[in-house]
Amino acid sequence: MSYKNKKGVTLIELLIVVIILGALAAIAIPRISASAHNARKNACYTNVDILNSQLEMYAADNDGDYPADLADLTADANYFPDPAPTCPITSATYPDALTADSRVDASSHSH
Repeated sequence: MSYKNKKGVTLIELLIVVIILGALAAIAIPRISASAHNARKNACYTNVDILNSQLEMYAADNDGDYPADLADLTADANYFPDPAPTCPITSATYPDALTADSRVDASSHSH
C-alpha cells in the first residue's frame, strides 16, 4: 500500500491553522474585554443620568424643592420602586451628597 497517493491534512498544515487561530484570538480577546469594560462604564454614566432625571421629577412634584440628599430620593418608592441603581463596575452605591445645583456628579464616583 502506497501512502504517497493518500489525500489528507498534514501535520504542518494543521499546525499552521492552529497558529493562525491563536494569532486571531490574541487580537480579539483584548478588544472584547475592553469593550465589556466600556459597556459597564457607559452603564454607570446612564445610572447617573437616571438618578438626575429622577431628581428633576422629584423637584417637579414638590414645587421645585429638591431632596436633601440622594438617600431621601432613592428611599421613595414613587421614584425608585426597585432598589437604587448601583455602579456596574464597583457594585457601590452612588454618593448621597448632591452638588450645589442638586445633581449627582459622575466625577465624584470613581472607578
